[in-house]
Amino acid sequence: MSNILLPAVFTVFAWWIGTGVIIWLNRLPRSTYRLTFTLASWLAVVAFWGLAASRNIATEAGAYCAFSCALLIWAWQEIAFLLGYVTGPRRIDLPVGSRGWKRAGFALQVVLHHEIALVVLGLGVFLATAGGSNRVGLCTYLIFWVMRQSAKLNIFLGVRNLSETFLPAHLRYLPTYFQRKPINPLFPLVVTLATAAAIAGWEFAWAHRAGDFQPVAASLASMLLSLAILEHWFMVLPIPFERLWQWGIGARADRAARTTLGMEVT
Repeated sequence: MSNILLPAVFTVFAWWIGTGVIIWLNRLPRSTYRLTFTLASWLAVVAFWGLAASRNIATEAGAYCAFSCALLIWAWQEIAFLLGYVTGPRRIDLPVGSRGWKRAGFALQVVLHHEIALVVLGLGVFLATAGGSNRVGLCTYLIFWVMRQSAKLNIFLGVRNLSETFLPAHLRYLPTYFQRKPINPLFPLVVTLATAAAIAGWEFAWAHRAGDFQPVAASLASMLLSLAILEHWFMVLPIPFERLWQWGIGARADRAARTTLGMEVT
């Protein structure tokens, strides 16, 4: 049982701490951005090395190593995007009156370099783990990538909560490309498919609970997918989920962001 529960707890902790640290780093003065990006880049290099070194280590330790390395690689692109280093060629508000494919084209320009980076990183993860028996790193990255693409599409199509408070000042143009709606047709489809996949993953982990590598690997992946599903629900439920990372956002930054975006109601 511990080889299912402990990986799940580890994943939740890494998700909560990792998200908060990235938010906190992006709230620091711009003078710290270069150092943050440099350190994150070196950690990403080490993470790729770790993926390659653990690709044939199909043990509990190997699963944790591969998962953590993929997490660090994903953290690099999050930091690079939020710092404004890897975004897109377009860095201005959406023109008033833009609709349909025109709006979609502008939105793609805003994140084009970021999307290319995601593909390149994914290819790197694939090559680092190719031919190995430990594919936890690749599976972890794919879950991040698929669910992040889903989140972007849902925000573009329209959801209740747009997470503007997580954006630093230099990315304040991004919300102009979002839509605020109670829900959109894509949301239930994605959540249903992801939930089915998560259930299948948990069932696999339970069925192999007497083993070493398989239940740990399945639990890490299943919990990560479950958290991604939870983040999707955060987009449509009327709950102040930002409070989970208030320690990273900061009270003053949170109030300033809401005021800037016209969200302050008190």
